[in-house]
Amino acid sequence: MVNSKGSSLSNTESAKKADIITGCVFNIERFAIRDGPGIRTTVFFKGCPLRCLWCSNPESMQPYPQLFYFDHLCTRCYRCVEACPTKATRIASDGAIEIDRSLCKNCGECVRACPNKAREISGKIMTVDEVLEEVRKDALFYQNSGGGVTASGGEPTYQPEFLRELFKRCQEAAIHTCLDTTGFVKTEVLQRILEHTNLVLFDIKHMDPVKHKEFTGVDNSLILENARVVAAARPMIIRVPLIPGHNDTEENLKALVAFMNKLGLKRIDLLPYHSLGKMKYTRLGMEYRLADLTPYESEEVAGIKTSLESQGLEVGVG
Repeated sequence: MVNSKGSSLSNTESAKKADIITGCVFNIERFAIRDGPGIRTTVFFKGCPLRCLWCSNPESMQPYPQLFYFDHLCTRCYRCVEACPTKATRIASDGAIEIDRSLCKNCGECVRACPNKAREISGKIMTVDEVLEEVRKDALFYQNSGGGVTASGGEPTYQPEFLRELFKRCQEAAIHTCLDTTGFVKTEVLQRILEHTNLVLFDIKHMDPVKHKEFTGVDNSLILENARVVAAARPMIIRVPLIPGHNDTEENLKALVAFMNKLGLKRIDLLPYHSLGKMKYTRLGMEYRLADLTPYESEEVAGIKTSLESQGLEVGVG
């Protein structure tokens, strides 16, 4: 079950008492075309054990609903201050709104009080049935395009019961299932999820364990071992978030190619760094640690793609 904070916990607890499996989802994207074959519905799970410096979805890190604050929409009417039951929202000395995140219970009272949509709760506790209701809306597109459902995040395996049941129900409905994972999960838990998984998109952030821990907060030994397990059990595509000055060195890419060759893998998708998620950090009251990093020019990505193709790989760019 999902750990949650504040009033959302009551939803989870009541569902648990009724033996209903629930999870925390922060987005369901329909007509996704970059998260596996065909037209897909991508379900974004909240919660992740990694803390990648470049993460473009910081709202995915915690496994419970969180408050977004859009300062540019705020008119300083202060209704949110009056509505906040924990006094987490208050008026600063200059008249601006400030939020004490340590006091905020993400209850949503300020969201309901705001007339200008300057506040939003990211993340919703959902049952498997509720997610399936959304997924089934595009069943015809899956059939015609060879698509299906992709679980992304965050890290979907962080909510293993919810994920496994969702995939099981999808396969019972003849819907193709795809897992987009960091691979940082107990192997035995991953194996149970693979029982209902058709395809795996497996992220490898860095081949060096020290660098991997520096950039993500965890080393990569479990991740690489799980990559071996998945490669022996299911079709798998390696995905690499390509980050300037972090994992795009010739040494790291050569090590990655050698690892893929040992596993008999030929397909790799490059996900070049972008800064589109930067404002999300501000809206969550978080620091973005790569604020000065410059995204790639298209020619730079093309050069890396050509180099990998020259080593016998099929390379996609997302």
